[in-house]
Amino acid sequence: MSATNNLIYIDLTTTRYASNVAAAARQLIAALFAVKPRPAVAAEEVVSQRQMEASASWMNRLANDCERHSPNLSAELRYMASRG
Repeated sequence: MSATNNLIYIDLTTTRYASNVAAAARQLIAALFAVKPRPAVAAEEVVSQRQMEASASWMNRLANDCERHSPNLSAELRYMASRG
């Protein structure tokens, strides 16, 4: 019986080892091909008041459309529209 226990233990450790090696290889490839982020100044976009009002009205219209079938979603959309 101990032989089968050792066999199962060895089988599980090789599976874990193989999955660890695969995960390490994926992380290495992801690190090699990673894209550097843009500078913080270029990432900040200025949104005009008109665009904010248009998106808020669009979200309110969307909330009105889904009021009957999903009142919780409608409430969340109205909350997001009010935050601006």
